[in-house]
Parts: sequence; structure tokens; C-alpha cells
Amino acid sequence: MNNRKPISELTGLGPKSQEMLARAGITTVEQLRKLGSIEAYVRTKRVNSAVNLNLLWGLESAITGEHWQDVAKKHRTSLLLALEEREKNV
Repeated sequence: MNNRKPISELTGLGPKSQEMLARAGITTVEQLRKLGSIEAYVRTKRVNSAVNLNLLWGLESAITGEHWQDVAKKHRTSLLLALEEREKNV
């Protein structure tokens, strides 16, 4: 996968998610992969009041290639724990 591709070329992230990510300065696949889903979510939430956990599932889905519903089912607990830990360190 070409990491310099724009976020818009990833599956699972619709126009609203792409817009929210862009407002957080995340516009390429490379940036998203480097940050990871947790950090990208935290940064996006800082600048977008409408962000909810569906974005986190979508980000992880875009990075891993798993369907977002599978991410929400299989990785929910680990992602939420990682998010909690990240928010403690802010």
C-alpha cells in the first residue's frame, strides 16, 4: 500500500470522517499509520466536538483492513483501554 495516498483512498472512512481528520491535520495514509488509531482519534477529537467512538473503530479498520464492525467486536476492549491510558497521559 502506498502510504502517501490521501486518506480518501482508504476504505471505511467516509467524507465526514475524512473532513474531521483533515481538521486535525491528518490527510495521508502515512500520517494515519504513523500516529495509529488511538493518537489519530485523540487529535481528531480535540478539534471536532462531533467525534465519537465510531471514528475509532473506523480508524482501526482503515489501518488493519478489518471491517469496522469486526474491529468494534474483537478489539473494543483493548482499544478502549489504550484510549483510556492515552488520555491519562495528556
